[in-house]
Amino acid sequence: MADEPLVLGIETSCDETGVGIVRGTTLLADAIASSVDEHARFGGVVPEVASRAHLEAMVPTIDRALKEAGVSARDLDGIAVTAGPGLAGALLVGVSAAKAYAYALGKPLYGVNHLASHICVDQLEHGALPEPTMALLVSGGHSSLLLSTDITSDVRPMGSTIDDAAGEAFDKIARVLDLGFPGGPVIDRYAREGDPGAIAFPRGLTGPRDPVYDFSFSGLKTAVARWIEAKRAAGEEVPVRDVAASFQEAVVDVLTRKAVRACRDEGVDHLMIGGGVAANSRLRALAQERCEAAGIRLRVPRPKLCTDNGAMVASLGAEMVARGRAASDWDLSADSSLPVTDPHVPGSAHTHAHDHDHVHEVSKENLYS
Repeated sequence: MADEPLVLGIETSCDETGVGIVRGTTLLADAIASSVDEHARFGGVVPEVASRAHLEAMVPTIDRALKEAGVSARDLDGIAVTAGPGLAGALLVGVSAAKAYAYALGKPLYGVNHLASHICVDQLEHGALPEPTMALLVSGGHSSLLLSTDITSDVRPMGSTIDDAAGEAFDKIARVLDLGFPGGPVIDRYAREGDPGAIAFPRGLTGPRDPVYDFSFSGLKTAVARWIEAKRAAGEEVPVRDVAASFQEAVVDVLTRKAVRACRDEGVDHLMIGGGVAANSRLRALAQERCEAAGIRLRVPRPKLCTDNGAMVASLGAEMVARGRAASDWDLSADSSLPVTDPHVPGSAHTHAHDHDHVHEVSKENLYS
């Protein structure tokens, strides 16, 4: 296996068609086609719309990534793709495309885990991940605390959201405030001009008998919505900026408090934060403040690498190749609920090697020019 494997990664778990190319831990291309504008009028992601958008964007986005990286598809050492978790139809588009390209090119295929990819992408920013690493992943679909001792084979869940994920809560409160979709960036923007201490919103699952590492934002979401409704019912103006700042503070307070506690309890001195909500400016600032106070080194990728992208998938794929992990079989399928304890979906080494002998036979005519 190559020391610095050249890998193309495909990400289609939600509404972003992401294609990334990395060489080892060096990012060469990160091409994205987003369908967020098509979902905005519905106030959330519509699975069928997302799937169709992936179909239309896939080949042009792969071509753009190869051109940006300045490499030929024939030079690749492998093709990685998000196999789950995510929207089933959207995942199937990516998995089908990855299998087609891998088969035509005679390259090994790696079906990888979306959440593990969010952790691994930090290698493109800050170098090799320390082992172990504590990871706080916060996005529209997930809020999780994960302990990774080997990103390719050992990721252990410490805690997760029992109801709404943080990103979902941001979207719902933005909708109540009539701020549009997606809610994360717009609430972050309004919160910068508001007072985070103006309204005492609740901190979910922080009582002495509550699960130590799990998250709950449903009660917070309801409390904020009722506060806004009460203001409107009384004919009073809703202080949007103060509501945004106070709501945001309640979310990031709980996220950072639990993440730092997990690091202390497990004796881990590195915390990595990833996922779309990791682009939130207040989350980054409070995490930095609390990590410094606890003697923990914080690693957060730049905002573009926090949201869903192909680079993160390529990064984990490259790590699979470098560590000699088994490639996936051709019967790889999408798994919308793939557990994070499965960083990738391997296959039988013997069967796969035999399959690739056949792949090279059928691809002699250079199916991909």
